[in-house]
Amino acid sequence: MDDAYPMDRLDRYTCDEALRRLEDYLDGELSADNLRKVHEHLDTCAPCTSQFRFEAALLQGIRQRLQRTDLPPDLLTRVRRLLDDAGGAV
Repeated sequence: MDDAYPMDRLDRYTCDEALRRLEDYLDGELSADNLRKVHEHLDTCAPCTSQFRFEAALLQGIRQRLQRTDLPPDLLTRVRRLLDDAGGAV
């Protein structure tokens, strides 16, 4: 991506700025202002929108795969025991 798609306002993100925040955008971890800026950039930039769609589909596939993963029934007990042994430090 490059900045060949100029923004008409100074408070919008460039391609680099938007892409650096894409993971947090997908995870819903941006402030309201950053969320707005990324969203506005994606509304006006086809290359970044394409990258967003790719990463969103990849993330969805990973989430679906993880939901189908069977975990050992005693996993939570073992993790709690390890945390207790470590004094609760993570």
